[in-house]
Amino acid sequence: MVEAKPAVEREQWSGQLGFLLAAIGSAIGLGNIWRFPGVAYENGGGAFLIPYLVALLTAGIPILLLDYALGHRYRGSAPAVFRRLGRRFEALGWFQVAIAFIIATYYAVVLVWALRYVGFSLTEAWGDDPGTFFAEEFLQYAGPTVTADVVGGIFWTLLGLWVVTLWVMARGVRKGIERVNKLMLPLLIVLFAILVVRALFLPGAMDGLNAFFTPNWAALADPGVWIAAYSQIFFSLSIAFGIMLTYASYLRRRSNLVPVSYVAAFANSSFEILAGIGVFATLGFMAAQQGIEIGEIEGLTGVSLSFVTFPQIISLMPGGPIFGVLFFLSLTFAGFTSLVSILEVITAAFQEKFNLTRLQAVLCIGGLCALISLGLYSTTSSLAMLDTADNYANNVGIVASAITMCLVVAYGVRKLPELQAHLNAISTARVGTWWRVLLGVVVPIALIVMLVTTLTDLVTHPYEDYPWAFVNGVGWGVIGGAVVAAFVFAAIRWRQPVDEFIPDRLDGNAAKPPSTGGVR
Repeated sequence: MVEAKPAVEREQWSGQLGFLLAAIGSAIGLGNIWRFPGVAYENGGGAFLIPYLVALLTAGIPILLLDYALGHRYRGSAPAVFRRLGRRFEALGWFQVAIAFIIATYYAVVLVWALRYVGFSLTEAWGDDPGTFFAEEFLQYAGPTVTADVVGGIFWTLLGLWVVTLWVMARGVRKGIERVNKLMLPLLIVLFAILVVRALFLPGAMDGLNAFFTPNWAALADPGVWIAAYSQIFFSLSIAFGIMLTYASYLRRRSNLVPVSYVAAFANSSFEILAGIGVFATLGFMAAQQGIEIGEIEGLTGVSLSFVTFPQIISLMPGGPIFGVLFFLSLTFAGFTSLVSILEVITAAFQEKFNLTRLQAVLCIGGLCALISLGLYSTTSSLAMLDTADNYANNVGIVASAITMCLVVAYGVRKLPELQAHLNAISTARVGTWWRVLLGVVVPIALIVMLVTTLTDLVTHPYEDYPWAFVNGVGWGVIGGAVVAAFVFAAIRWRQPVDEFIPDRLDGNAAKPPSTGGVR
């Protein structure tokens, strides 16, 4: 038997406010600004808010509470928490870590694009054809292939971003992550509020809002609209791949988790609706200037909305450069707080598994993540690789992780009653039997439908009509690599006594751990 080293002391947030801001900062990311408005418009407009709210209440908040309860009760990274549920479940925690690692490598480059476009906005460097500028001049896009041709303007900015990010991570939970969120989240809200107010006074803004909010009630009969609502809620809350679980593990033992989860969830959704108002007011202006209908505008979501459609609008708008700077700074702040939360999943896991200091984990694992990011996403093939990896990591990896997590907790170890009791013991608001029913029945069924629909589409049609070889190599390579990594790291011996942990008694008092023993 190999004796494990004494565990490195676990960090904590300065208080509940620090945790709440970090949780909101993680949830409010790029997808809130560039994904929600287009998804809502394409799925019933104002009527979409009904399935969106249903999805929030029946899936988003229940899974968020599950993440909080697991992290807080078992006080560890994702691999440690799932091992404490049962040794055979540790691989699920490492699968979440692997997915977070994959997302971090490409998420960073989108922040680099936003940073570069802050400067481009000042001179409207994209000229008369933002689409050609973005793809051919800025990205030097080579199509769906794998190249080693580095784009210098992206490489050096990405390198600088990773240096800053790893420095923040090395400073720790309280002095790094918490302080960044306390600074950037208020700035983000102020900047975006200015953008929305400016957009509302543009000619044609009301036409844009009418397009966004006018309900298409017939859309509610389309199962695809409900799937889109669950998908949006699921991905926008940063749930089921280790972030909120890890963040909750840094809370003090007496923490008011249930009300905090409600605040975080509704703050995230409120920002999404605010983003929808701002984006569609601006799109209304664009349509009015060009004499077309909102529905005739291309690029209403994702990369196209931010880096092609919005530059067009900036060029048409009085004071456009200022609007552009504010918009791309908002994207940067929203993305950076999410990036550090994703990296914390990885850092915490390796710290605990190998009993590393935070600095060691950040330099070794965070450094490796940075190297892969630089090697893959500063090249001329970055756009197609990012697009494919993102689709498979989110729509297959995270959804599969959430389904497995719910089934393991509900039926594999039957811990839902215990976790419900834990939440109720430490919170001023209580969760009832409804929570267990949702997690044990409603959420798995909804997510299985989402996953089956996604897999059917991916198997029958190449994603974005990319070549099958590219899609299979990058997309399924991401999922296969995450599965292999999960089982490999789960098989490695722990360097600290993870199995000695005993959860607090449900009366709030800490149980005494065993006095001796190592990890077998």
